Amino acid sequence: MKVKPIAADRLHALLRAMPKAELHMHIEGSLEPELIFALAARNRMDFPYPDVDALRRAYVFDNLQSFLDIYHAGTQVLRTEQDFYDMARAYLVRAHADNVLHAEIFFDTQTHTGHGTDAGVVIRGLHRACVDAAAEFGMSASLILCFLRHLNEQAAFECLEQAMPYREKLVGIGLASSELGHPPEKFARVFARCRELGFRLVAHAGEEGPPAYIWSALDVLKVERIDHGVQAMNDPALMQRLVQDRIPLTVCPLSNLKLCVFPTLAQHNLGRLLDAGIVATVNSDDPAYFGGYINENFAQTFAALGLSAQQAWQLAHNSFEASFIDSGLRRRYQDRLQYTFETFS
Repeated sequence: MKVKPIAADRLHALLRAMPKAELHMHIEGSLEPELIFALAARNRMDFPYPDVDALRRAYVFDNLQSFLDIYHAGTQVLRTEQDFYDMARAYLVRAHADNVLHAEIFFDTQTHTGHGTDAGVVIRGLHRACVDAAAEFGMSASLILCFLRHLNEQAAFECLEQAMPYREKLVGIGLASSELGHPPEKFARVFARCRELGFRLVAHAGEEGPPAYIWSALDVLKVERIDHGVQAMNDPALMQRLVQDRIPLTVCPLSNLKLCVFPTLAQHNLGRLLDAGIVATVNSDDPAYFGGYINENFAQTFAALGLSAQQAWQLAHNSFEASFIDSGLRRRYQDRLQYTFETFS
């Protein structure tokens, strides 16, 4: 679709109004401090920060690992099915307000089973929130179970086995957590098994890790989508592969800024990825920790990079193209996107 240029104030309104899909959001990373303290009180647990303000002040990170340390502390308060429902419900309400028509939600069970919580408690609570969002908001939402890459492959196999009674509640399998020192090929056998089982496959690669991790995710794990992937710009042959095979990248600009992948948003490579023909998308990653949900990612990134209405349409269109929804629903969502742009032109 050819989109006419529009004024800055109209573009800002368009970014917020346009239909979009969110494909890279860790549900535990949407756990706002207020809800952390509410769940801690409900579950009669102590929390290692005195109040909400003290917790928010701790959200200063040097790299991915420094974030993960505090992120995992927050997950300690999640114990019951209702806790997981309430967390997912809070995110889906905010996503709906940001005009997200479809969300593919990352979660893991290994963190929670490590706290003594059954995997079924996690999956049932999250899935119930997705079902309710469809009924209440008319939005679709699905779940992607992520293996934690700092653990070994045997632990991933055990995680998969625990999740299998809930197979119909999951659309895909992903790979998350500490990237450096944990290349994708570490999980080759378990991803092969997931592929045999019919799961859609994605993996974090090329956030802090090198382009070689993206190659491994594609060729060894055989994923359909790369989460982050911004380091691909450092490998021209890889960029050619991504463009040729229409491999989507689920880019998370505010996350990249907060974790020092880019020193400023003005230096982010999202615009260059689009110019190169990459199927890039915008997502919020861990919005409670990184300063904004999906519309805030769009607004700040477009302001910093001077991106256009045409690029806004492309990013939103890409998000539906890259999603794991059926072709009929994809067309309906893309029709709504086109209608929105026509009303702003």
